[in-house]
Amino acid sequence: MIVIVPLRAAFGFAAILSVACMATEVRADDASPWQQDAHSAVRLLAGSRSGAVLLGGIAFQLQDGWKTYWRTPGDSGVPPRFDFSKSDNVEAVTVMWPAPRQFDDGAGGTSLGYKHQVVLPLRIVAKNPDKPLTLRADINYAVCERLCVPVEAKAELTFASVASTEDGALTEALNAVPKPANLGDPNPVTIRDVKRDGHNVLVDVAAPETKGLSLFVEGPTPDWALPVPKLVEHAPPGVKRFTFALDGLPPGAKPDGAALKLTLVGGDKSYEFNINLN
Repeated sequence: MIVIVPLRAAFGFAAILSVACMATEVRADDASPWQQDAHSAVRLLAGSRSGAVLLGGIAFQLQDGWKTYWRTPGDSGVPPRFDFSKSDNVEAVTVMWPAPRQFDDGAGGTSLGYKHQVVLPLRIVAKNPDKPLTLRADINYAVCERLCVPVEAKAELTFASVASTEDGALTEALNAVPKPANLGDPNPVTIRDVKRDGHNVLVDVAAPETKGLSLFVEGPTPDWALPVPKLVEHAPPGVKRFTFALDGLPPGAKPDGAALKLTLVGGDKSYEFNINLN
């Protein structure tokens, strides 16, 4: 795909990437080359090689004003898709997702994703820990300002370093992934209760303040398109209340007993709750 952009904008973004590439020239083997389009760039990161389970990452750089999407994009957008099937000595790859931010999608809705830069950690299981491992990724994602542009990229990286220069960046990204939690856990922010109210779901949250407080909901399969929960003005004492309608279900799906995933973000803390809807 060829995208034409003003020369000044393209040069400015290329300059940013040139600085980033210069910083990694000492140990380029720990990161693949940037795959660049007009508004973004993507590459693979390799953590230290030790044992059968390895930590890697997919790093995105985004031009100012542009964003890309979380695994559930919200009211609009396209989630990234990854294919690792051409890799060597790889049994399985699990993509982990740092907590997203919410943005006005320009059409009255809310989209979920990332701006500026983000690293998606990868949990990689080797078939044989004693043999070389090469990760190959076909990466399909969208970057959006007012309009969305699809991007296709390919990246390849061999995991070879006993001590990788990217371990710090990967650990930081891993720390941004929501931690598993249960209802009522004594965390800085937590979900106290989830209940049905007819066609709506009410979620009561314990949090010190509402600034930076967000809640996201996902259904049991990707074809569920539940709306982004909204914070209500009036809630019972001691809690903040979110609500969302049981809309966007696939044909024939029933909400009764559905397994929902709730991601709660408060400041720099984020937690993931798995519940069955009663």
